[in-house]
Amino acid sequence: MTRYWTVNGRFLTQRMTGVQRYGRETVLALDRLIHEGHPLARDLAVEILVPAGAAPLPDLRAISVREAQGLSGHLWEQIVLPLWSRGRILSLCNTSTVIGRRQIVCIHDLNVFLFPQSYSRGFRLLYRLLLPLLGRVSRTIATVSHFSAEQIARARITGPDKIVIAPNGHEHALRWGPGAPVTAEGDRDTVVVLGSLAPHKNIATLLKIAPDLAASGLRLAIVGNKEAHVYGDAGLERNAAGAVWMGSLSDQELSALLARSLCLAFPSLTEGFGLPPLEAMAIGCPVVVSDRASLPEVCADAALYAPALSPDRWYEAIMRLHRNPALRAEMVERGRLRATHFSWQRSAEIYLDAMAQADGIVPVRRPAEERADARAELAPG
Repeated sequence: MTRYWTVNGRFLTQRMTGVQRYGRETVLALDRLIHEGHPLARDLAVEILVPAGAAPLPDLRAISVREAQGLSGHLWEQIVLPLWSRGRILSLCNTSTVIGRRQIVCIHDLNVFLFPQSYSRGFRLLYRLLLPLLGRVSRTIATVSHFSAEQIARARITGPDKIVIAPNGHEHALRWGPGAPVTAEGDRDTVVVLGSLAPHKNIATLLKIAPDLAASGLRLAIVGNKEAHVYGDAGLERNAAGAVWMGSLSDQELSALLARSLCLAFPSLTEGFGLPPLEAMAIGCPVVVSDRASLPEVCADAALYAPALSPDRWYEAIMRLHRNPALRAEMVERGRLRATHFSWQRSAEIYLDAMAQADGIVPVRRPAEERADARAELAPG
């Protein structure tokens, strides 16, 4: 008997961030597994339901695309999605309909609870209402790290027995390839800072050391969207000496910049996963990350660490790479190896397993077994 699943394609109408990247790459990986006849995809029929104006997903061979017009945004998700969906629903990007219990929803993080000052009032209100409802009505809640799973359970969004961990992958960064030169500063004297201006991204810590880095011949290249309307005021000094604000870059431009730079600095106060360090490691750029949240789980021994709110320690860590080419080369190799622990195919297989369990065709595994297997996958290589 055919098992019908509908992927919530609303993310294809949104600006690309790590969450939307996750949705896109997971769908592409699911499509490959279904097309190749994965055992857990037997009798599985999947379509992605999209609002009007959705960006295309190229080269889908097994997953069909269907447009459902009428309404947009959250209203489309709450009304049109459940009305037009066939079978169960898979939502990969934090939000979904609260109508019906036949769905799997991926909640990437609880940053809106942990750092509410990073978000607008409307965004905070919506997510504080929506996420607990999704936890109650969904059959399964997926998330991207053990840290996020623990936060979701602690906040009582849902119980640990309903949570599965399906991390981000790295392969997309290998497809970017080198782009056109971005700036003459893109060399071993550049420290890339990647992320929004949301307070929890903690760019302020790096701006405090920008003059000292400049005195040592280094500069910060700050990449990202400065105008995202959902974020609160980061209160940053935009004219710090030694910092260059580069705005948004294409994937190819970012790849070229990272490949030529000293390192990526990622000082976040919290992350559900932390995709930029993984992308940098895959490309061959060393990373310096904060010692908080999911980042030690993701980066393991393939990164240098600094306390998030200690500018002096960030300066010391960056200068270690600058002064020690052998250390930098070692971290490049460690990073490339660590990146291979995170695969979109493996995460797609986790979703196939969860979908099969929802359909009653494989035994439901105990949470302790799933956590043990996931920890083995994420352990340092």
